[in-house]
Amino acid sequence: MCRFPLLTLLLAIPLLAPPAVAHAAPAGPPGASVEVLAAAAPAGTAWTVDPATGRTTVAADDTVSDRELAALRARLAATGAVVRREPGRLSTLIAGGQTIYAAGGGRCSLGANVRSGSTYYFVTAGHCTTIAATWYANSAGTSVLGSRAGTSFPGNDYGIVRYTSTTIAHPSAVYTYPGTVTVTGTAPPVVGMAVCRSGSTTGVRCGSITGLNATVNYAEGSVSGLIRTNICAEPGDSGGPLYVAATGKIVGILSGGSGNCTTGGTTYYQPINEILAAYGVTIP
Repeated sequence: MCRFPLLTLLLAIPLLAPPAVAHAAPAGPPGASVEVLAAAAPAGTAWTVDPATGRTTVAADDTVSDRELAALRARLAATGAVVRREPGRLSTLIAGGQTIYAAGGGRCSLGANVRSGSTYYFVTAGHCTTIAATWYANSAGTSVLGSRAGTSFPGNDYGIVRYTSTTIAHPSAVYTYPGTVTVTGTAPPVVGMAVCRSGSTTGVRCGSITGLNATVNYAEGSVSGLIRTNICAEPGDSGGPLYVAATGKIVGILSGGSGNCTTGGTTYYQPINEILAAYGVTIP
């Protein structure tokens, strides 16, 4: 990888979330928090929080009965949450920005679905793929996505996982919490470019590219050739895509950063075209 560092950041951190502590889901008594109620909700519901307003929206698919929907509305009446019916049935799929779980614990975000001929993969951050060879769609580790086919960190920060699951759809799309944006290809980074980032911890956040060819000195080692933005991120967002919302073009995948989404932050991304070239894959 060519290195033309313009910036060295001493206090940046890779945004890999630590393993979650397993615990039983609360029953959700009256007056419980939205998080507790969501954990006790029936299958077929999707819970999202608007990062700007903090307001929760609950979408219920066709498998949720009218009685269950009425009960859900009653339990959430005091929280200000919006509960609505959403036609169709929720099904499992993995798109850019959604959560992926490492064998043995830890989680990151999927960057982009890619392929080589008829073999399908996804790319994510290398500091994620370095920690585990097998990756899952759920924290319980019962729904396997695939196996690591390559990883590079530090120096670079990217890795690739080959899909072994035949039951989980993997569209060429970015998940936008809720909804999706179809991925139409890639775009080279340009300072001033308006971009958004999708990640499993903080959802979609937008801003602009503020620098190119940055070098970040993590505790684990240096990574060079990164894109710098004024977009925040938090642990678990690592590996998620940086993209142009208006065109569906992927620009990079999240490596790390500093700050958070409460007070603001700076984030750094591995350029997507470098990753595709390294592994000889294309965006589907």
